[in-house]
Amino acid sequence: MNRLQHESSPYLLQHAHNPVDWYAWKPEAFERARSEQKPILVSIGYSTCHWCHVMERESFENEDVAAFMNAHFINIKVDREERPDVDAIYMEACQLLTGSGGWPLNCFLTPDAKPFYAGTYFPPRPAHNRPGWLQLLQHFANIWETKRDTATDQAERLLANIQRNDGIFISAQPLRPNPSTFNHEATFTRIRAQFDHSEGGFGGAPKFPSTMALQWLLNWHHFSGNPEALEHALFSLEKMARGGIYDQIGGGFARYATDREWLVPHFEKMLYDNALLVSVFSEAYKIVGKGQGLTVNGQQSMVNGQQSMVNGQWSMVIQQTLGYIAREMTSPEGGFYSAQDADSEGVEGKFFVWEKSEIEKILGEEASLFCEFYGVTEAGNWEEKNILWRPYTYEAFAANNNIGVDDLKKRLKNSAEKLLAVRAQRIWPGLDNKILLGWNALMVSAYTAAFTALGHEEYKQAALRNLDFLQKNFQKGPPEKGAQKGWRHSASQDFAFLDDYAYLIAAFVDVYQVTFEEIYLQLAGECTDFVFAHFLDEESKMFFYTDKEQTDILFRKKDLYDNAIPSGNSTMVHNLQRLGILLDRPEWREAATGMLAAMRETVEKYPLSFQRWASAQLNETYPLHEIALVGDNAFEKALEIQRGFLPNKIIAASRREHSMPLLAEKSGRTDALIYVCRDFACQRPVSTVEDFWTLVNSK
Repeated sequence: MNRLQHESSPYLLQHAHNPVDWYAWKPEAFERARSEQKPILVSIGYSTCHWCHVMERESFENEDVAAFMNAHFINIKVDREERPDVDAIYMEACQLLTGSGGWPLNCFLTPDAKPFYAGTYFPPRPAHNRPGWLQLLQHFANIWETKRDTATDQAERLLANIQRNDGIFISAQPLRPNPSTFNHEATFTRIRAQFDHSEGGFGGAPKFPSTMALQWLLNWHHFSGNPEALEHALFSLEKMARGGIYDQIGGGFARYATDREWLVPHFEKMLYDNALLVSVFSEAYKIVGKGQGLTVNGQQSMVNGQQSMVNGQWSMVIQQTLGYIAREMTSPEGGFYSAQDADSEGVEGKFFVWEKSEIEKILGEEASLFCEFYGVTEAGNWEEKNILWRPYTYEAFAANNNIGVDDLKKRLKNSAEKLLAVRAQRIWPGLDNKILLGWNALMVSAYTAAFTALGHEEYKQAALRNLDFLQKNFQKGPPEKGAQKGWRHSASQDFAFLDDYAYLIAAFVDVYQVTFEEIYLQLAGECTDFVFAHFLDEESKMFFYTDKEQTDILFRKKDLYDNAIPSGNSTMVHNLQRLGILLDRPEWREAATGMLAAMRETVEKYPLSFQRWASAQLNETYPLHEIALVGDNAFEKALEIQRGFLPNKIIAASRREHSMPLLAEKSGRTDALIYVCRDFACQRPVSTVEDFWTLVNSK
């Protein structure tokens, strides 16, 4: 056992038995590197990373390889999910040096942590146009001994480029925007150029959900009436829901599809993906779940309300996914685990795939129907096994087989439950049971979105329980000390980062808007003040990714890209737009406007890399509806309003007059009044939800 046995990260603990003398990212590793003047090898990954497992088996468990690493390097293991700040610096080094990146990420550093080489997976022997791992180690050990100046010079140049790139997307002297400044049509045109019209989503394989871009399309359709934006968003969601990327019997989405058709997933399931997908499915359901007739890409799969897939099936996707989260990804204390591995018994996807004969044995006479509906064949559709997917809608399949839709659903549900019970007896894939602040906050927002769409009380309760857990377990001390990043059985020592706070603030605001308990707005305001005090870059007026008190990295980067998860800065823009109104902090609204101005050109050029920024731009052109309800049934009416789709809104409610800014000086009555203000102008209050929708849709 090495030093990693004392860590809490599941990824680090996976390597605790390696013969490599691993350190965690801690001062003693760097002190030893400096004292012995040895180069550092930092290896970064995460517990559900398939190729991280492969490289460990091939190289880090090899006694001879480990002996060489121990003799010539100070070896550090990093969990990228606990230390995304460390990962961000060295991933950029890898991308600058090689043109690509990924995990495992292996970087060679000087004793003062400056990178001079970086790469991803290396096989044990030369293969696939890659050097063997031991060969690479020997090469850089020799470089350090014989050409140390070359290594240190490259490290200095590389670090200078990384630092220079940190501000490349921020305009130095942005023009202050007005509503006509943002060219949303240009944004749509650039996003549209990446549409996969035949399979949904964007681009080719591998294919990621791109949830924030889909949300932007839903929002843009609302504002512009552009039918193509809505059609592609709904078509993409339908293709994902029917594909192998979605666990058809257990619920939940895999991280991405390895093919264009969404059939073959990379089987790991991440908490954040499922949070973002539940959120966008919930918002899409609000648009089409009421039975609006829609034609998507010329197909009739979305037409005729009651026959539309979305009426029952998107509701099912939301419910199954949150059922998966509750069943497999929630701790007894109410926290949400991070991820589920792609591998079991050392084989990717083994837990999730089926042989036709196995299904026939379990289901008997029902097997034929099940196999036809879920595309199961003797030959299989992936490595001689079957990934369950849905080639047909329920309606089309029922019509072709002369079965009632309700009867079909009942029979398939019974069969799925039997298969799920059998699957539960298999050897499970690994579970990364660390609990991360930011990812948990994303899931809180997902639960609140699902609650507003479907009205299931247990979703609101799950969100509240998790927020209570986060507040009890993620505070390191006095408020001025901030929060910690992760939790697993006991407190982590790592700082929380910008995105942790940004997602948590968003979660507080979302939960306020379904509970109307003012404490959540107070907490959101306190966290926002903390972010300004500890993360603000006074020069750019953006936020750094790391707290000013954190000193164990080379420099402070800014988090701008919306990648698999939203950036901390774009999320803070949304937070500032909403809280600026809810808490009457005009300086926060001004800060959001300034951030958007600085990013305007970048977002319009590269909208698929800055998807949440693009949505925040829409809120500048189409200002937020400020909705206040006061009266005995204010909460009920507020929740009824939220069952409809209105992307540019904030909402506050009270059963009686209240001093909160949005509610102040607004009188109520037994039948609550609904007040709507927007862009510094207020409308005459109305008393019915129907009149509310007439009011907002007329503007």
